Amino acid sequence: MDMYYRIKVAGLERDLPVCPINDDLYIAGFVIFGDVELTAACARDLLKLAPEHDVIITAESKGIPLAHEMARQEGTNKYLLARKAPKLYMKDVFTVEVDSITTDHKQILCLDGKDAELMKNKRVLIVDDVISTGESLRALEKLVNAAGGNIVGKMAILAEGDAQGRDDIIYLEKLPLFNSDGTQK
Repeated sequence: MDMYYRIKVAGLERDLPVCPINDDLYIAGFVIFGDVELTAACARDLLKLAPEHDVIITAESKGIPLAHEMARQEGTNKYLLARKAPKLYMKDVFTVEVDSITTDHKQILCLDGKDAELMKNKRVLIVDDVISTGESLRALEKLVNAAGGNIVGKMAILAEGDAQGRDDIIYLEKLPLFNSDGTQK
């Protein structure tokens, strides 16, 4: 039986599939890829809450459409991306490990040295689609700090589970965790 969780975020409603992480923990799958209307609305509402910043950074990959749309809407025409692996074009790469709830193995995040230079002594806004355990967020913080950037805000569309109680992140809506029968934890 397929289970769904209906969420209203940025004035729009979506039905999210409830997916197993393990036998006792299920999450609602929130994916903005391909949903232009939702991405634009969330970017708009996050920008209303965003502290003053010089540059936006996100982690590959689900934060990319959000960071892109936020940069487009504010007219900056630039955002930074922490990649999951170094690419041939990247030089002087910064690397940190990350352990995310939605992957079953350790990952790394890499930042190009030129992007690191763009952050140095700048006000940096970290954005992502969902903050849950905060591991991806911590990895981005390490990258920004290593590059000499000044983190002025951490934002997400949704805060999931324990992230809902954090006072150091700005988010639009809460996303509950679920039991195997679809009830909220």
